[in-house]
Amino acid sequence: MIREKKTRKRLAPHEAEALGFDVKSPIPTEVETNTNPRYYLTIEQHHKLIDIRKNYIGNTPLSIKGTSTLKDGQGNVLLEWVKTDVQEQDRLEALRVAIDALKEDIEPAAPLKKSKKKTNSKLINQYLVTDMHLAMLAWGEEAGDDYDMKVAEDILINFFTQGIESSPNADEAILAQLGDFLHFDGLQAVTPMNKHILDADTRFTKLVRTAIRLIRSIISMLLAKYNKVTLIMAEGNHDMASSVWLREVFHSFYAKEPRLTVDTNPDPYYCVTFGKVCLFYHHGHLRNLSNIDSVLVAKFKEEFGNSKFVFAHTGHKHHKQVKETNLMILEQHRTLSAKDSYASRGGWISGRDASVITYHKEYGEVSRQTINIDILR
Repeated sequence: MIREKKTRKRLAPHEAEALGFDVKSPIPTEVETNTNPRYYLTIEQHHKLIDIRKNYIGNTPLSIKGTSTLKDGQGNVLLEWVKTDVQEQDRLEALRVAIDALKEDIEPAAPLKKSKKKTNSKLINQYLVTDMHLAMLAWGEEAGDDYDMKVAEDILINFFTQGIESSPNADEAILAQLGDFLHFDGLQAVTPMNKHILDADTRFTKLVRTAIRLIRSIISMLLAKYNKVTLIMAEGNHDMASSVWLREVFHSFYAKEPRLTVDTNPDPYYCVTFGKVCLFYHHGHLRNLSNIDSVLVAKFKEEFGNSKFVFAHTGHKHHKQVKETNLMILEQHRTLSAKDSYASRGGWISGRDASVITYHKEYGEVSRQTINIDILR
């Protein structure tokens, strides 16, 4: 007797039900609390699963675009085709499913050793970088400065090296990456929404590897000095989908690191509180300094209500602007990246720098280091 070969697959509830299995409960793990259980499938069931998944991405059916119906002379329906259209939400759901699959194979890193230096528990240092545009290509003769993947990596590492060395010995730190960390968001070097062609230095796979390596290196540098680190990987208009996997991958990789908190909030508005200080973050592509303060208060009412000093930080425009409203101090930050040909030809000129801002639990902002590009070259 020949035993039929079976394969073991993770099935979503609707898939298990369609294949005739008793639906099992999700399997909680240290990393993910909603992992689909595994089932043993025959070859026939495996082929049926492929057909099921044609009309689904993850647990979500593809968006229905319309139907086509074939009828006989009496009006009886003979055949009907349901036409689907992979809309933006479907693509994001596909990305989420890919991330879930990737996280299953990620082995969390072992916790790093704490620094033995004495730290001030009333201080927190905020390292804010925005619009790094990794993989953007600029030619100095055309745009004023040369810029590529290697240049960007060197600049960023130099910024954190100098910022960590010269900043106060605070107990905590925030790595606030405010979006557009990646210049493009997929296999094609185009903007996600409008498909504008971009000047690109590299292939997307190399870009992904570099981005992960860079953030891991910076996290290690910060954990070597601080007892606690908060990581914010904000959504930008250039890396809307990539910001999703950046957050989720680091959340999984550092699942066993108690001194690192990764903000996995899918909404593109972020908040950190520290004593009487409330810090808001948003890239600036959806709301700007003229209208963001009320949105932040509406989204984070409790955090805002319990704070005395409130600051909001954005990027996106690449130039510095500070505004104080009745609710908070709003600041739009410069970037360390160079101009590309589009910005240079359009006449959008600004300085290049990044800041380390120190906040006190009782007194708000107490010091700031601004490190400009000339120091980092």
